[in-house]
Amino acid sequence: MKNLLKITTLSALASTILLSSGYKIPETSVNSVALSGANVAHTSSADAAYDNPANMIFMADSNELEIDLMYVGLSGTKFNGTVNGGAQVNLTSEEQTFIIPSIHYVSPKLGENDVRLGLSIVVPGGLTREWKEQPAQSVAEEFTLQIIEINPTVAYKITNDLAIAFGFRLVHSSGIVKSSGAISRDMNGNSNDAGYNAALSYKATPDLEIAVTYRSKINLGQEGNAKLSVGNAQVYDGGASVAVPLPATLTAAIAYTFATKTTIELVYDKTYWSAYESLTFTYESSISNVLQPYFATPIAKNWEDTDAFRIGITQELDNFKIMAGAVIDNTPTPESTLNFESPGSDSLSVSLGGRYKINDSFDVGLSALYSMKEDRKISGAVNINGIDGEFTNSNALLISAGLGYKF
Repeated sequence: MKNLLKITTLSALASTILLSSGYKIPETSVNSVALSGANVAHTSSADAAYDNPANMIFMADSNELEIDLMYVGLSGTKFNGTVNGGAQVNLTSEEQTFIIPSIHYVSPKLGENDVRLGLSIVVPGGLTREWKEQPAQSVAEEFTLQIIEINPTVAYKITNDLAIAFGFRLVHSSGIVKSSGAISRDMNGNSNDAGYNAALSYKATPDLEIAVTYRSKINLGQEGNAKLSVGNAQVYDGGASVAVPLPATLTAAIAYTFATKTTIELVYDKTYWSAYESLTFTYESSISNVLQPYFATPIAKNWEDTDAFRIGITQELDNFKIMAGAVIDNTPTPESTLNFESPGSDSLSVSLGGRYKINDSFDVGLSALYSMKEDRKISGAVNINGIDGEFTNSNALLISAGLGYKF
């Protein structure tokens, strides 16, 4: 019972929130999906408002609007092994699908000033993971997180070759956590939080572009209601909250365009997951002394900073643009604290897409990305949750379609 209580504490809610960012969705447009997120230094569409707002300065002097819809399909993650020395199990989480919209807008120059405004409304992360079999069901029957970010930005030209930008990140998140077994849980919460982002773009030559962007850490203060039960006895029904960091991200990118109108972009991302050290939970009313050590004691997570390496290739034709990309990404979740709600692993993703210019005002695009996560073995001698086995088949498919409009 002691180990089971440790597994099924309120850490579930915070782990879900951070899991969605650990499996964050940096690809928020057709171009970004097609280029595996290598859409930072060489951006010339409305999605620059999100991926690199400093580049808005170097775009054509017009209103630019882009509306995208993205399909996300998550395969069922498989687990084969034991939990807390129990019987060997072979489990599979539920497959999940989503339709995610996004909107990007870039203004023309404001008067005679070298200033432009941008606005993006995106879903930068989110995840649903459901396990319908024991013992995983006792930990993660359902973990759902929805995030919407509104990101207004302003860009300013320093010189003809150098521009900077600044913006605010306004994030609304809501989550659901359910589990059933010897310990049952039904929780929901939501949060409104804010951060900022900054960007710099430098045109070293007409063909060489360099960019740096930064997104600040945002503390997600999830507040909601929790119903906690042991067996058939409900031990708590009331308000609950937990504050967790959505970590900062630093991105550096360089792009070069050849005489053949072929652009190659290299991108490096650093995500500061080490901010996720532990979890502390609070309640509107007290819980029993017997349950206090398991539901209210801070729990170590000790996540690690991660690196992502991206490459994107763009070929410009008369009225058509062909794009392809790949990304190698690390998981922040250490073996010691991994659980069913966050079975992360390193991944390799590949992507392909294109845009077609209908006329001077409209263009359409379609792209796809497939992410293949490595199988991951977990040792019960190391894992504090008693997991001893292997997670496999954690793959994802993204398909994005969009319409661009200039006016």
